[in-house]
Amino acid sequence: MVATGAAAVLALSACGFTPENNSSAQPVDTNQRIVVDNFRAPVAGWELETDSAYILSLAGCLETLTKYDQAQGKIVPSLATEWKQVSPLEWDFTLRDDVKFQDGTALTPEAVTASLQHVLKAQVPARAFNPKMVSEIKALDAHTVRVTTPTESSLIPYRLASVNTGILAPAAYAKDTINPFGHCTGPFKPVSEVTKQSLTLDRNEDYWGGPVKLAGAEIRFITNGATRAAQVQTGEADVALSVPVSSLATLETAPGVGILKADSPRTATLYMNNGRAPFNNLNFRKAIRTALDLDSLAASVYEGGALPSTGPFAPSEPWAPAGVASPRQNLEEAKSLLASAGYTADRPLEILAIAERPEFADVATVIQENLKNIGIPVSIQTKESAAVDPLLLAGNYDMALSQRNRLIDIADPIGFLTADYTCDGTYNLSHFCDPEYDKTIAKAAQTNDQEERYRLYAEAGRILDAQAVNAWLVNQQAIDAVRTGVQSYVQDPLSRYALTAETAKSGSGS
Repeated sequence: MVATGAAAVLALSACGFTPENNSSAQPVDTNQRIVVDNFRAPVAGWELETDSAYILSLAGCLETLTKYDQAQGKIVPSLATEWKQVSPLEWDFTLRDDVKFQDGTALTPEAVTASLQHVLKAQVPARAFNPKMVSEIKALDAHTVRVTTPTESSLIPYRLASVNTGILAPAAYAKDTINPFGHCTGPFKPVSEVTKQSLTLDRNEDYWGGPVKLAGAEIRFITNGATRAAQVQTGEADVALSVPVSSLATLETAPGVGILKADSPRTATLYMNNGRAPFNNLNFRKAIRTALDLDSLAASVYEGGALPSTGPFAPSEPWAPAGVASPRQNLEEAKSLLASAGYTADRPLEILAIAERPEFADVATVIQENLKNIGIPVSIQTKESAAVDPLLLAGNYDMALSQRNRLIDIADPIGFLTADYTCDGTYNLSHFCDPEYDKTIAKAAQTNDQEERYRLYAEAGRILDAQAVNAWLVNQQAIDAVRTGVQSYVQDPLSRYALTAETAKSGSGS
């Protein structure tokens, strides 16, 4: 059985450019290598329960049992060929035959079980795959892995498509730290790294999925968006992921460069620390939200490349509450809400902005001016995400600008809604807790009927909006820049895949 449909349809547009079209114009040169500029670096070695798994996945090294296919909108086979729910609490996954790790050892149920158990036992578990969702993993026979859950769940195939559940060979875990070098199953194998700067990969000559068209690649970790854009413009890089809107005008007229855009389940958000005064007051949070001019923000900082948010979901998502409009700025109402909250400006409130998103410095300035208009003084600090995340998780902040891809943990919003907003959520940056919300999410997690599950997601969204948990600012697009010599590059708005066996480059080197 192959699980189907749970994620929103993300409309892709290529602005007249599709790398696939290049294949007929220029022949593939299998000796070519490419450079991909990525916006983040591994922050915790190569621990798969962290975001480092995304880097290994987009680099074409790490593979999972199942995979979410963006074009089809469903879960499809990867290292597992099929799966079925054999009881309310048990799922059996049949492994693909004749897959070998890059160190030459076989993919076996025992190896898969050991790799997944390592993630389950992590000190800080993965958001998509942890003991709250999975109680046991075991090798059932020579071809099958059984996954047991503490409560009935229809979404286990989605969880096994999370990059955090990528499978590494047993030798990867031989020491205290994880070593992915030579221990993946994917089309590319890591051969060297420069810490926090780059990862170099060579072709996997024995890839189970067939011939690999590139000789290798280099993934560069470049947090500055303008630098990524400049490198693809000059040809120093072949692909730049997550290009900032401010660079679009230049790139769209640059010779030899194409732009790929995709609607993305990503919302720029002003996180508010619900566990700290004055943000623990509902009227104060509503005042913040009512003071913001989202229309002007989208038009100015985002130059029309984003839409004002209507809440925690984009209106196009099938689980979004119906008939919800973007909040409109109303300064008088905001001042009245402040008065009701009993707020006094005894100190400047701080906004943390992550450096990897250069537009956030300008967003913070706009918010600072909006809040000044209702008598709230604000200071701004810009830090890299590696420094910001611990502060947010510990609750040592007032407000923070960040963005969260709702489908990045698993291709269904249950991952986002659980990790980010339940009382015990592992990524609850807002420090929000509402028992009624938690009951709604728990019910959704056990609901097999998709329509009913979506209705519960919408109800959860209405609770978050009514509680003004955060100020959701704009719904963004994923934007990649690609040199026209690159062929068969498929944009992934969920930031999981970049290099595949089919990715190629013409002999011209353009």
